[in-house]
Amino acid sequence: MAISKRVLSAALVAIVTGCALQPPYERPAAPVGGAYPTGEAYKSPTSTAQGSSNPAAGDTGWRNFLVDARLQQLVALALQNNRDLRVAVLNMQKVQAQYRIQRAGLFPQVGVGATSSRSGGGVGASPSANGTGGDNTAVDLSASWEVDFFGRLGSLTDAARETYLASAYARQAAEILLVAQVADQYLTVLSYDEALAITQKALETAQASYKIVNLQFDTGTASDLELTQSQTAVELALANHAAQVRLRAQAENALTLLVGQPLPSDLPPPVPLHEQAILADVPAELASDLLTRRPDILQAEAVLRAENANIGAARAAFFPRITLTGTLGTASSTLAGLFAAGSGAWSFVPSLLMPIFNAGANQANLDVAVLQKDIGVAQYEKAIQTAFREVSDGLAARGTYDDQLAALQRYVNAQQRRLDVANSLYANGIDSYLDVLTAQTDLYNAQNALLSARLNRLTSLVDLYRALGGGWLEHTGDKPRPLNRVAALPGTTVKQTALGKA
Repeated sequence: MAISKRVLSAALVAIVTGCALQPPYERPAAPVGGAYPTGEAYKSPTSTAQGSSNPAAGDTGWRNFLVDARLQQLVALALQNNRDLRVAVLNMQKVQAQYRIQRAGLFPQVGVGATSSRSGGGVGASPSANGTGGDNTAVDLSASWEVDFFGRLGSLTDAARETYLASAYARQAAEILLVAQVADQYLTVLSYDEALAITQKALETAQASYKIVNLQFDTGTASDLELTQSQTAVELALANHAAQVRLRAQAENALTLLVGQPLPSDLPPPVPLHEQAILADVPAELASDLLTRRPDILQAEAVLRAENANIGAARAAFFPRITLTGTLGTASSTLAGLFAAGSGAWSFVPSLLMPIFNAGANQANLDVAVLQKDIGVAQYEKAIQTAFREVSDGLAARGTYDDQLAALQRYVNAQQRRLDVANSLYANGIDSYLDVLTAQTDLYNAQNALLSARLNRLTSLVDLYRALGGGWLEHTGDKPRPLNRVAALPGTTVKQTALGKA
């Protein structure tokens, strides 16, 4: 009896408070510090240190950040043709349709029906000969509505809406990531172009040296060892050249996959890697701004909200489900008298289904919902920590690569002077050819190290731009478009609908 009183009391409270069975949502505290790391690795660019006038990454259009006209055109093509982005858009639309299906359950379901029957007595007898048969025609309008006293349907609808929002944020994250991926891969292609040029020059130098040493060997002024050493330099340069040709082709294939179509032949000419003017002084906002700038964090929070709503639905399963069903119609034995006076009929059937025993299934469902929310909290916190780490890594890269590049450039210059001296000493018979070969190899390695650092600096700037939430706007100053606003994709039908509750 006491249990019945508690259930009744809870039911009355739920009726008064509507969706009170759904726990109020509270955003978990961010599990990171309030500021990004500081120290020697996190030096800001000069313009930023003096107070940069550039807008934040999230307000900076990708055309303003990536100023290479060829790269801009490739990004625009990728946003129209990339299949991963297309799947993200279609997934968003699918989840949106599922939300509309769930939301429809909040409203009465109305239908109209018509029946006609004919029955009779014995074989060969007329339908009304013995009063046991006849014609019957009926038309009725029916309505059924589950009264959501305890918020079960409302909680499920809230969960479906938050799931839809999560899919929209996932689509936004996919678009931002695609912009960064195309930029990174384009820069990689440029680096292979320059690496191929370095290797080609090294090959030409090795071949020229081999001709000289071979001539000296023929005249008896060079040993067989020196000739062999010269030949090994040529063969190694040929192997490196073949590898660079392969890597360059594979890098372009990867770029083509991201763009989603063969690269057009009328693209603007590329800007060499060392002349790329990617915006370097995008200011890093407060760490707390990531909570509203990063779509992956917003996606994780939307998922968490959906799981919070599912707890309300699981709690409501402990209480009765009340359904109201009614019909209004007309019936007659003749079609002509279907709508005559006295042919009307109606019914009203309220029903209540009260769970009594289900072997603990409702409690288990509630436990699952609570645990799933706990999982969602951990995933949300991990998304924040990951974002914080990515921004911190990007700031460390931005603060150190300029010094590294300057040192590597001086190193390359020194190696070039060393090779010039080695060639001079060898030509005058002072040093062996091994010194020349070693100097050539060290210069080649130094040039590639400089090229690699230059590429890493540029890609780290692109990744920092993405990590700070940049890449959603096309031009700086554009008004952010709604998350569900997409351009029509080839081969698909895109339906524009409101993101919020209708």
